[in-house]
Amino acid sequence: MSQPEIISLPRLPATNATYSQAVRFGDALYISGQLGIDPATGSLVEGGQVEQYRQALANLKAILEGSGTSLARVIKTVIYMTDVSQLAELNRIYADFFPTSPPAKTGVEVSGLALGAKIEIEAIAAA
Repeated sequence: MSQPEIISLPRLPATNATYSQAVRFGDALYISGQLGIDPATGSLVEGGQVEQYRQALANLKAILEGSGTSLARVIKTVIYMTDVSQLAELNRIYADFFPTSPPAKTGVEVSGLALGAKIEIEAIAAA
């Protein structure tokens, strides 16, 4: 049986010892929750939930591409947000990243996220 392969891309926000950016197992890639952290600064992007969502999706895309796959191979996403009232705008941004054949998606409103983030997105993709 194959072993999980840990994926770590140094150009993206650093992880800590409790999780990996992504794990490839067989033909699947499991991407940990991505916050709207600017890889250049290591801080959340300014402007709120919408801007953080764009950055989190950009970070997700970078992990996928750095792992040899793409947004087109994403099967499922889970999005955690602190303000569901912005869902229409978030859906427009999502459609920009997934213009055709969007993956299955779950959105959940939460009371808080790590680092005071407003949004977090995780994904499963075909490797």
